[in-house]
Amino acid sequence: MVHFVGAGCGAPDLITLRGHNLLKNADVVIYAGSLVNPQLLEYTKPGCQIHNSALMTLEEVLEIMYLADEQNLDVVRLHTGDPSIYGAIREQMDLLDKKNISYDSCPGVSACFGAAAGLNLEFTLPEVSQSLIITRMEGKTGVPKKESIESFAAHNATMAIYLSASNLSELKDRLLSGGYKKDTPCALCYKVTWPEEAYFRCTLDDLPRVAAENNITKTALVLVGDAIAQTDYALSRLYASDFETEFRKIKN
Repeated sequence: MVHFVGAGCGAPDLITLRGHNLLKNADVVIYAGSLVNPQLLEYTKPGCQIHNSALMTLEEVLEIMYLADEQNLDVVRLHTGDPSIYGAIREQMDLLDKKNISYDSCPGVSACFGAAAGLNLEFTLPEVSQSLIITRMEGKTGVPKKESIESFAAHNATMAIYLSASNLSELKDRLLSGGYKKDTPCALCYKVTWPEEAYFRCTLDDLPRVAAENNITKTALVLVGDAIAQTDYALSRLYASDFETEFRKIKN
C-alpha cells in the first residue's frame, strides 16, 4: 500500500494526526527532500527505509514503490504542504494503477493556510473578498492561458501565488495589468512555519523592492488582495442577533 501524505508547510507538528500515524508505521518513506522538513523523519520507526526524492527521477521513485509492493511493505510518499496542490501525484497514481497497486491520500496544511495563521489573517472577509485563488506563474511547468495571472487579477479577489518568488517584478507588472492597484495590500511569506519564517507586509508596488532588500528569491509565497489589510470589512451575518439559523432563533 502506498500512502500519499501531506507533510504540511514546515513545522513538524503541523502534520495531521493521520499523517503522523502513517509515517510512524511506514516500512518505506520517500520524501521530497528539497521542501519537506527532515525533522518529520524522526517519527519513523527503526529500520524504516528512507529515500530522498529530490535526488531521484519519477521512474526511480516508482521502482521503489513497486519493489515495496512485492514485499508487502507499507510506503509513505511524503509531499510538502498538501499533496493535491503542485504535488505531481496524479502521474504517480496513474502508474500505480497500471501495476494494480493500492494507494490513498492524506491531506496536509498548505503554505497559504500556514501563512494565514502566521499573519492571523482571514482570507474571506465579508464585503471585501469571498474567494481565495491559488495559482502560480509559468515556470518549468506551464500554466493554461485561460488561467493567466492577469485573468485572475481581474477579479480583485484574494490570491495566494506559489512558486513565483524568483521574478516578482514580472508578477507585479502582471497583477497590475490584470486590475489590481499599486497600493493593493500584499504579504511576502518566507519559509512559512519553519524556524526561520519571515513575513513582510507591503503594497503591490513595493513587493519587488521588499523581496530584494531581504534577499528573498525562493521558498516564498505571495498573498495579494484587499483582504490582506484586514480592514473595512462587514461583520458576518451568521452571528448577527437578527439572523435566524437552524440552531438559534432571532434575538432582539
